[in-house]
Amino acid sequence: MTELILIRHGETDWNRELRFQGQVDVPLNEAGHVQAQRVADRLDAEPLQHLYCSDLLRTRQTAAPLAAARTPHRVIELPGLREQHFGRIDGMRVADIQAQHPGDWTDWLRFDADHAFEGGGESARDFYLRVQATLRQLALAHPGETLGVFTHGGVLDMIRRGARSLSLSGPRDGLVPNGAIGRVRLGSQGRVDILHWADARHLDGLPAQPVYSQARPTPQPMPGSLAERLAQRRRIA
Repeated sequence: MTELILIRHGETDWNRELRFQGQVDVPLNEAGHVQAQRVADRLDAEPLQHLYCSDLLRTRQTAAPLAAARTPHRVIELPGLREQHFGRIDGMRVADIQAQHPGDWTDWLRFDADHAFEGGGESARDFYLRVQATLRQLALAHPGETLGVFTHGGVLDMIRRGARSLSLSGPRDGLVPNGAIGRVRLGSQGRVDILHWADARHLDGLPAQPVYSQARPTPQPMPGSLAERLAQRRRIA
């Protein structure tokens, strides 16, 4: 079996601005770099044979402090670990999507596993298949080893859904803070067992992160302003 220690990338300004980051190459902000160092300190004693990350800057920067403390100082970039591509709404705020692409926002609220946004977007199903194929690739390449894997909130959501046999058509119900750590075991025939999930104890004392529900919309009106209602639907990738 192969074990993966899974780390969500540190915070970016776009996390704070409530944007769909997707595959836009956004750097960590100051808080994100502090989180990355906390991750490195937390995992310093872990017997990791290899480090992997997506090829996006925010995961590479999150992995850098841990890699610098190890020999060899190498992180393997794996495009299969990238965040979901949201097509033409990549990089946009919720309010801007509503104003410029109201149909896209309506489609987003349906949580349809087979919907893909115009402009090269990935459906949740295609995204899930990409993530599962990447897990199989890692398991085949590293039997019996433990890997550190730096990736994105959406990728972690797909891993969790697969491990828990959850639908691809619903909103996320397992939030993972920036810089949080999980551990899974990859078994035969693609089985994934979650050993620990979304551990953020090493981030104690840092500023609180924005956390938003993806509760499925209902016919009943929701309390609060329009902005508050939109924020409850927001996905932070």
